[in-house]
Amino acid sequence: MADARDPIADLRRIAFLLERANEATYRVRAFRSAAKALAGLSTAELTERAGNGTLTELAGVGDVTARCVAESLAGEEPVYLRRLVATEGSDLDAEATALRAALRGDCHTHSDWSDGGSPIEEMALAAVELGHEYLVLTDHSPRLTVARGLTAARLRQQLDYVAQVNAALPEGFRILTGIEVDILADGSLDQDDDLLARLDVVVGSVHSGLKDERSKMTRRMVKAVANPHLDILGHVTGRMVSSRPAGVTGPGDRGHRARTRAESDFDADAVFAACAEHDTAVEINSRPERQDPPKRLIRRALEAGCRFAINTDAHAPGQLDWQRFGCERAALCGVPADRVVNTWSAEQLVAWTRG
Repeated sequence: MADARDPIADLRRIAFLLERANEATYRVRAFRSAAKALAGLSTAELTERAGNGTLTELAGVGDVTARCVAESLAGEEPVYLRRLVATEGSDLDAEATALRAALRGDCHTHSDWSDGGSPIEEMALAAVELGHEYLVLTDHSPRLTVARGLTAARLRQQLDYVAQVNAALPEGFRILTGIEVDILADGSLDQDDDLLARLDVVVGSVHSGLKDERSKMTRRMVKAVANPHLDILGHVTGRMVSSRPAGVTGPGDRGHRARTRAESDFDADAVFAACAEHDTAVEINSRPERQDPPKRLIRRALEAGCRFAINTDAHAPGQLDWQRFGCERAALCGVPADRVVNTWSAEQLVAWTRG
């Protein structure tokens, strides 16, 4: 008999690949729930239950996940995992591949502290496996109640918790503190100034009033960009080119099931000029349902002299590998690596945001 594999690692790998492939939420949840249910059992107990067919008696373990565990314990790559690996996505072209290789971190991610589907630790370890040097944790701010936005008190708790997690992570990797702060109707940012000043990276996004008339939206965005605490302007147009993808299992998911949505109307030249003047990066959001900004606006931001951040806006571990989509669009628009802030080291990134 071949040496046993790690069945918990195989279940988590399957969940990761399902998230990356944008598969249905219930499929992802099945494998993550099984991994969680079995994580506390010894190999001996797992082997015994697999042998006598009692794995499915445990809450969270079904027939498919039990079969995967049995195959792992027998030293076989689970058939389910083998099929996923065999049908992985297509390769990137040379320019996008080079840009993806230059990225050293992700500046926009969510955990189960707000509307993400996984704990901070799982997001961080997935980033380590992808070769990142850092992950910026940017859970939502208070006004976005549907996404369980963090009050000032909860954000302070998270800062303390991140410090504890960082102490236990592999050397050479760190979680950077951050927030995706709402840009409010008057252009102010939805969090206390003293807290924003403590964070490593602040992403600001418009989540409400997306149909505001052009001049109002322009004033709102320009004021936010001029705020010295704002580092990155997130998903600039707010558009949705398709319905929300699967794979997000967080408590706020129901509030985010957006259908297709048109771009907000604003003076792009004025907004990008403000970004260039105040050295605020424009996010190239890699989520498949966003593809925001559209390529024509990426080119205009590039011509305006803006910096960029190629982010995933990940709400689950497997979505951290969606940076490839942003790199494809950036490469098509001629964005050079030296204009992308997350090609920098963590130290360089934080020095820039502090400046």
